[in-house]
Amino acid sequence: MPSRFSGTVTQDWEPVVLHKSKPKGQDLRDPKAVNQALRSGAQVQTVKKFDAGANKKPPATAVNARKLDEAAEPAALDRVGLEVRQAIQKARIEKKMSQAELAKQINELPRVVQEYENGKAVPNQAVLGKMERVLGVKLRGKAHK
Repeated sequence: MPSRFSGTVTQDWEPVVLHKSKPKGQDLRDPKAVNQALRSGAQVQTVKKFDAGANKKPPATAVNARKLDEAAEPAALDRVGLEVRQAIQKARIEKKMSQAELAKQINELPRVVQEYENGKAVPNQAVLGKMERVLGVKLRGKAHK
C-alpha cells in the first residue's frame, strides 16, 4: 500500500501560553475571596471610608438654592374669593345639583368642586369657565376679584 505522506512530517505548532486575568474589584471584595486570601497568607488591605453612611449636612449650595426659590416665588397663592365661592354654591343649589353632578358635567373630580366652594382652590380660568357655562353665572371678571 502506498503511503499518503511523502517525505518527512513536521509539526508547526506554537506553544500556547495561558494568562490569568487580574481579579476585578468586585471579586476582591467578595467575602469568600477575602477569607481564602487570609487562609493562604496573602496580604489583605482594609480601607475605612471617610464619613461612610453618616448623616451629612446638605452642601451650602443646596441651602442657598432653596432660599433663592423661596425668595423668588410668592409664599401664598391667591385662593378663590368669598364672592366666587358663594356664587358657585348658590347657582349649583338653584339648579338642584350636587357637587358630584357639577363635577361630572364640567369633567373634573368632585374634589375640585369641593375645593372651589370651600375656598381652598387656586383659581383656574379654564375650570371657572366650565362652571360658568354649566351654572349660567358669571364667576370671572372685575365683580368677583
